[in-house]
Amino acid sequence: MTVDTQPQGDERVHWLPMVAAISSISVVGIAIGLGMPLLSVILETRGHSASMIGLNTAVAGLASIAGAPLATPLAMRFGVAWTMIAMIAAGALAFVGFHFAPDFWMWFPLRIVLHIALTVLFILSEFWISTSAPPHRRGLVLGIYATVLSLGFAAGPWLFAHLGSSGFRPFGVIIALVTLAAIPVLAARNESPSIASDGETSNFLRYIWLVPSATAAVLVFGAVETGGFALFPIYGSRIGYSEA
Repeated sequence: MTVDTQPQGDERVHWLPMVAAISSISVVGIAIGLGMPLLSVILETRGHSASMIGLNTAVAGLASIAGAPLATPLAMRFGVAWTMIAMIAAGALAFVGFHFAPDFWMWFPLRIVLHIALTVLFILSEFWISTSAPPHRRGLVLGIYATVLSLGFAAGPWLFAHLGSSGFRPFGVIIALVTLAAIPVLAARNESPSIASDGETSNFLRYIWLVPSATAAVLVFGAVETGGFALFPIYGSRIGYSEA
């Protein structure tokens, strides 16, 4: 696999593709920050136990594991920008599907689609951002990226506190934000990096064992973060806190 990034000697920051990638990563942050507590509270109000809510949330992690190896093949076949646009659309449709799905079992395939889409979007956004800046500015660019992602995580719960979990409104807001985020990606589609196959393949799973301490740290972080997002709202509601 080879990657075509910036021409040699190009020391500029490519702002249009960077804005496109950052806008898409903001969707990931907001979708996780709003979606996790929103879906948990909806399941709680429908009478499902914390164990079932946790089980449904665990499917999201498994879907992310399954989705990660798909990012590169999809980008090679369809292009980075078009793959990201497709993932934005798939994630938005899956998210809205939760509102219309009457049966609990339907939430499992919806979780799978949503989190595969978010994972591929996350990977390709980070890749696109890293190729949009020359090496001496890459730290600044990745710092902006991390800041926007964190703001997305913070904006999600803030939106949930103001929108609540009733009706279509929180889902409609997500659709509106996703539509806005897709516009810069579409505008920068001709400036997205290309990935070409050179005939070499690598085993995705072997990277898990290359740096075991880092892998274990990410595992613990993911478990704590996802568990907190999904179950703290349930705990709060059971001890008397309102959604706001």
